Amino acid sequence: MIDMKGKVAVILGVANKRSIAYAIAEKLAAAGATLVLCYQSDRLKREAEELIESLGQTGIARVIQMDVTKDDEIAAAFAQIAEAFPEIHTLVHSVAFAPADAMKNDFLLTKRADFALAMDISVYSLIAVAHAAAPLMQSGASVITMTHFGSQVTFPNYNVMGVAKAGLEATVRYLAASMGTKGIRVNAISAGAIKTLAARGIGDLQTMLDRTNERAPLHRNVDQSEVGNAALFLASDLASAITGEVMFVDCGFNITGI
Repeated sequence: MIDMKGKVAVILGVANKRSIAYAIAEKLAAAGATLVLCYQSDRLKREAEELIESLGQTGIARVIQMDVTKDDEIAAAFAQIAEAFPEIHTLVHSVAFAPADAMKNDFLLTKRADFALAMDISVYSLIAVAHAAAPLMQSGASVITMTHFGSQVTFPNYNVMGVAKAGLEATVRYLAASMGTKGIRVNAISAGAIKTLAARGIGDLQTMLDRTNERAPLHRNVDQSEVGNAALFLASDLASAITGEVMFVDCGFNITGI
């Protein structure tokens, strides 16, 4: 059993109880970690507080506002975290966004502004939050982000997000090289298709789910809790020699051909 007692985990992207980030938070909390949940805007504060209550961490955990597109908010958020906790042991980045048109339209029609926005929120934000968190992280700490197989092959209605995920995976490797000098590990989890609120923005999601059932070696879809288990492993000392990697948690879908 993995023991995370005395560890602090900062998690970005916990939208609701069906989100992958919530499943990760649930696994880390069950293992004894103290959580910091970061929410985007003031209107989401109450929901973040309710999620903390559901995780049994009322009075222990913190909820802190952080819009990852604003450097001043990132700095202010980590200043608040530093006041509450002297050290961060795990940073979970589960943040991505692309305008709907940039995902569903022909990729050739991608607009410059939409491309820039997708890269800023889905890719650069990992660099920004890792930079802000680094002073609070020591050797053995772990940074985890979320990606998808659409970074390597084309998926209908994924388009600019696939390009962003490819950039994110390259960022993981370069951050691993940079932060490895301090003994900090950086990895990505490539989760299979899951019915989350965010995934519903992908057109014809049900086809992706059906194809996974048909073609994946395990003939089923992954669920959020299984992704949470992988994140718990990567956050723990059991993964002490793993960095710069993309771990597939997709029931083996990525190994299949036609």
